[in-house]
Amino acid sequence: MAPDMIPLSYGDLALASLLVLLNAALSFGLRLRLEGQLLIAAVRMVVQLGLVGLVLKALFTTVSPLLTGITALAMVLFAGREVFARQEKRLGGWWTYGLGTASMLMAAMLVTVLALTTQIQPDPWYHPRFAIPILGMILGNTMTGIALGLNTLTTTISRERVAIEARLALGHPWRDAFGNVIREAMRSGLIPIVNAMAATGLVSLPGMMTGQILAGAEPMHAIQYQLLIMFLIAGGTGLGVFMAVLVGAYRLTDSRHRLRLDRLHSSH
Repeated sequence: MAPDMIPLSYGDLALASLLVLLNAALSFGLRLRLEGQLLIAAVRMVVQLGLVGLVLKALFTTVSPLLTGITALAMVLFAGREVFARQEKRLGGWWTYGLGTASMLMAAMLVTVLALTTQIQPDPWYHPRFAIPILGMILGNTMTGIALGLNTLTTTISRERVAIEARLALGHPWRDAFGNVIREAMRSGLIPIVNAMAATGLVSLPGMMTGQILAGAEPMHAIQYQLLIMFLIAGGTGLGVFMAVLVGAYRLTDSRHRLRLDRLHSSH
């Protein structure tokens, strides 16, 4: 523990958790029917973070590239499930889970390895103390961007089916026929990180920067790390969204430039 860090007791955490109980009570009183989800989410968060703490403690002690890689892969696989679970209309077959997962794996891993080997440069470069938190921050935002991008792509294509098929019938290649839909899906996936960058500093103090300052780091050092992380997040999100949306659009056509909505399935 850093010398300037103020430790928290379990009583402090229990006191803060009363705010969640208050929200649940308000939901019950106002008949929002969210109290169950709030409480389950809170319990799930506590259990997940407790397990993550135990895993990270073991990883920090071992510093094994194999264990670090397995942990990183598990994070990507769980994130992939969250992506397809948020889709109103899903690509059928392996694509349901594989597209979002593969896009996150390539984008988040690429950006994380780049940061570890060129900017941060821990010894060894795969040290879990640096690799896992950085991957987690990049992966969480990339997951959100890909989920939004794919959901916008599939729902908009279904809604604009007549216009797209008309362009295809006139001889337009699929890239032109899908052009507006692809751009809208990409914008949808990138809006959260654009808003986050625009609001950082004046409106919000990001979690990593706040955590470092609370742990006793110099504010300017914390700001430098936060800038690095935001640039990495933006890069990973952009790569993931572009990859997922373009491959998803390609999947919804065929070699004869026909719209293939039969490859979509409703989540219901």
